[in-house]
Amino acid sequence: MYDKRTVHKSELVKQAAALSDIPAAAAARLIDELLDTVKAHLRNGSKVSIAGFGTFEVQHKPARQGRNPKTGETIAIPATRAPKFKPAKGLKDLIKG
Repeated sequence: MYDKRTVHKSELVKQAAALSDIPAAAAARLIDELLDTVKAHLRNGSKVSIAGFGTFEVQHKPARQGRNPKTGETIAIPATRAPKFKPAKGLKDLIKG
């Protein structure tokens, strides 16, 4: 059986600080900078690949026609961009067990 709880950023900070013997505040800044860097690259349309973990990229979804389920009326759904994550083979194999 596996643990289904949610791990929050504060727990990641504690673990990073303990593993690297740095203060928790420094670990928090490091994690914040890492996440900000990933977000900035995605905002600019770049892919971010972390070996052994996976690839983050921006998926472009074109405009399309949809239907309001309540009224049946046709509506226009605008084009959008959404983040996408593709796990690396090593991560998939680790999760499969």
